[in-house]
Amino acid sequence: MPRMDSPPFTTGFDRRAWPMGGRLDYWTAPDGWPIRRYRLGDGARGRMLVIGGRGDMIEKYLEVIHHWAERGWAVTSFDWRGQGGSGRLTDDPMTGHIGDFADWIADLGALASDWRAEGSGPTVMVAHSMGGHLMLRALAEGMPSPTAAVAISPMMGLNSAPLPRWLAVAIARTMLRLGKGDQQAWTQKEQSERQRRMRQMRLTHDPDRYADEIWWRDHSRDVALGPPSWNWLAQALQSTRTLALGDTLTRLSIPLLILATGADKLVSTPVIRALASRIPGVRLHVYGRQAAHEILRELDPVRLDALARIDAFLDEVAA
Repeated sequence: MPRMDSPPFTTGFDRRAWPMGGRLDYWTAPDGWPIRRYRLGDGARGRMLVIGGRGDMIEKYLEVIHHWAERGWAVTSFDWRGQGGSGRLTDDPMTGHIGDFADWIADLGALASDWRAEGSGPTVMVAHSMGGHLMLRALAEGMPSPTAAVAISPMMGLNSAPLPRWLAVAIARTMLRLGKGDQQAWTQKEQSERQRRMRQMRLTHDPDRYADEIWWRDHSRDVALGPPSWNWLAQALQSTRTLALGDTLTRLSIPLLILATGADKLVSTPVIRALASRIPGVRLHVYGRQAAHEILRELDPVRLDALARIDAFLDEVAA
């Protein structure tokens, strides 16, 4: 277990154990669906909602949850409906499926409402990848704004390379017409060291933090998840397109920090740059080749720099 007097940027945290003092339970969505939730920290600084991406589970972010709890935030994180410990939406437990992104928007809005009512003081949201997209879309659609927000590698657009976007859309629509919407859109091969290394490098340059994810999946098989469904892909292409073509982002009035990387293989950095330029007052920092998609799970030079940028931003705008 980590020492409770550890410094702000501790590197001795046990990433394969739940921190002391936390609470793992279930929050119930308005339709009765159980959403796995984790809370840590006393909240002397305020309250923070950490929002994961596609295929994520709470366990992947225990290190940063602990970091922010040590800084005084009461941190809440959760698993999206259909992934992590929040059940599945198809008979295949390894398929990441959703019928409509609007279902996730509704879950986020309701959960955030309850989270906001838990206390007073500053409230902030920190969201990664798909979570960043859903957070921005929810805010654009009228979800009450927290004091500040941070989006990390947000899925403002998909990186469909080597396919052009129009072809990815056409393929996804064809698979839906063929009745394969709930089937996996691609395979996730990790049988060989080479395959594992290729997947790792798309996510992080840190082999140890990548191995942590595999460890949690192997030791808690109910949280393991594989590739997304064709319907997820179609929804992602449609939802990101709608957000990009609309003008709702220009009406956001919340202190917002975006961290991205030019080397991202999963989301489109050019789209992030283009959309960020339309958001009033946004702060954008783009890393180079030293950072892959999971910036907060990168090697320490990048990870600690990102944490320092986020903490300085929150100290300024959410004091």
